[in-house]
Amino acid sequence: MSTSLIISTYNRSDALELCVKSVLRQSLLPDEIIIADDGSKEDTGELIHQLAASSEVPIIHVWHEDLGFRLASIRNKAIAKASKEYIIQIDGDIVLHKDFVKDHVHFAKKGSFVTGSRVLIREGLTKKMLAERNCIISIHDKGTKNTINGVHLPWLSPLLQHYRQWDISYSRGCNMAFWKEDLLKVNGYNEAITGWGSEDHELVCRLINNGVRKRTIKFAGIVFHLYHELHGTDNLNNNRSILNETKVRKLTWCDKGIIQN
Repeated sequence: MSTSLIISTYNRSDALELCVKSVLRQSLLPDEIIIADDGSKEDTGELIHQLAASSEVPIIHVWHEDLGFRLASIRNKAIAKASKEYIIQIDGDIVLHKDFVKDHVHFAKKGSFVTGSRVLIREGLTKKMLAERNCIISIHDKGTKNTINGVHLPWLSPLLQHYRQWDISYSRGCNMAFWKEDLLKVNGYNEAITGWGSEDHELVCRLINNGVRKRTIKFAGIVFHLYHELHGTDNLNNNRSILNETKVRKLTWCDKGIIQN
């Protein structure tokens, strides 16, 4: 099975460096890394160029102009660019457990997509890691919370795969995996959703409506989330309205997705 790892980012090159470093030390490397860049400044492009020069895995930089928070749009561009059959998706402020990719590959199953959880890194430890440019972390480090999500017992994962199976809100775009063909059948992310919030839940809803089962990966596929302040939620009510329409009408396709008329 071939894998594309999509990493979304926006003007946080210090965090992205730790993220990619944690990718490059994986026990099983992805077949390609795609940086989905929502309009970052030049320092991000320069960092990606440096990382790509020393990486044995191809690193592809997908960028569009900064016209505000357009995460759905840049993820769609990255999905379209992906050349592998299975897409693992994270954010650029995520640090990976060394077996993250391996766990997702072992957990993958046709007819389903996967959502995982995260360990939160507190502000103080985040600052320390960024200052030291250090991507090594464990749940035993002072400054982590939700540490149960960092316990690595992959043999338990199949027993918990149905945990909150029908709860659309229990889905995190910073730790998900899909078959590319399933994403294309629902037209990817809904680009009518702009600003922070609901883009991942709305996609999950359409996938489920289209017969793709949601499976939860617990005690494997572990990620650590670097601290940041909350994004602006100015457009959240509109985004929730779009999500609600998808639920009520049981929509499987969005008009403003990877393919646009």
